[in-house]
Amino acid sequence: MAQSADHTADEMMTVAAARSLRDGSACFVGIGLPSTAANLARRTHAPDLVLIYESGTLGAKPDRLPLSIGDGVLADTADSVVGVPEVFNYWLQPGRIDTGFLGGAQVDRFGNLNTTVIGGDYRHPKVRLPGAGGAPEIAASCREVLIVMRQSPRSFVDRLDFVTSVGYGDGPGSRERLGLRGRGPVKVITDLGVLEPDPDTLELTLTRINPGVEVEQVRAATGWPLRVAAEPVVQEPPTAAELDVLRALKATIAE
Repeated sequence: MAQSADHTADEMMTVAAARSLRDGSACFVGIGLPSTAANLARRTHAPDLVLIYESGTLGAKPDRLPLSIGDGVLADTADSVVGVPEVFNYWLQPGRIDTGFLGGAQVDRFGNLNTTVIGGDYRHPKVRLPGAGGAPEIAASCREVLIVMRQSPRSFVDRLDFVTSVGYGDGPGSRERLGLRGRGPVKVITDLGVLEPDPDTLELTLTRINPGVEVEQVRAATGWPLRVAAEPVVQEPPTAAELDVLRALKATIAE
């Protein structure tokens, strides 16, 4: 993993993802990188961020990173615990959740995600992944979606092996034809930079790069001809305070 004098590429990615979350908004959080970024945001600039996990915990305030959606620390610290059907039927599907925060094994140029199978066909894949969980509903119904993933040609692919969660389908009009409520993915945040959908074509376009990263590095890590903004913005590196909080948060996993 690339590393500067004071932060790693993974730390830059996590901080950039955390900065994308607005204070006071409701965020449906996936385990892994999304959970780390969301908990970092709540400990820094967004203390009133409302974390919602698929297990039915509303307003969770874990004092360590949860190991799964069933981790007891989520229920212990939540404002309320409801049944999974209520989370989806009352909170998610009617569009009451501001931001869905997802990761994946593969993403394509239109922000569609695969978390199901890699290689072969569905019944006989080379790799069977954890599967959909609540991700398809999160991608469909949250007002907007953030995706956080490490970038490589194996993960940023021209064609998904399986479409688990719809981003922009095959382009403009696709979400509307499918009757999806939410806006779709507004950012894909990686260890190299940030991709955002083009306003007209909805194809993911490199708009921001991380400190020390060249555009050609991002192109080489992408499995399709990547569109690039005229002048990609170089992101501000993590502050000392952000790094201190992030490293203390990640240290709780080992305790």
